[in-house]
Amino acid sequence: MRILRLRVGDAASVELDVNQTDVSPITLYEGPVESMLNDELGILPAVTRLYGRVWTSGPHAVVRYYEAHPPDGEKVPICAVARLAKGQLRKLPGSEPGTALLEFSKASVYIVDSFR
Repeated sequence: MRILRLRVGDAASVELDVNQTDVSPITLYEGPVESMLNDELGILPAVTRLYGRVWTSGPHAVVRYYEAHPPDGEKVPICAVARLAKGQLRKLPGSEPGTALLEFSKASVYIVDSFR
């Protein structure tokens, strides 16, 4: 993470699903997800793609990122999670099993040292 100039707690805005940019509400599906940075994160520029996984079984969607792919570079491993204040990753009523209906298409991505 030091090579990317990232420290635990560093954050940026992210589009949760590149296929649902600026849509409200959005549907996240259990499994792999491709997201996109809206802001710089360390040396990763805006529009960097983030690859990770979504879990939908609880009251909130959980999104963990394992890999970043900058527009002009190689894929690099990362350890990050998506978060929103005030429970905004809480699933909306009507979320079917294996899906999470969310009010917003954007969240913040935070660098972490491990997944818990």
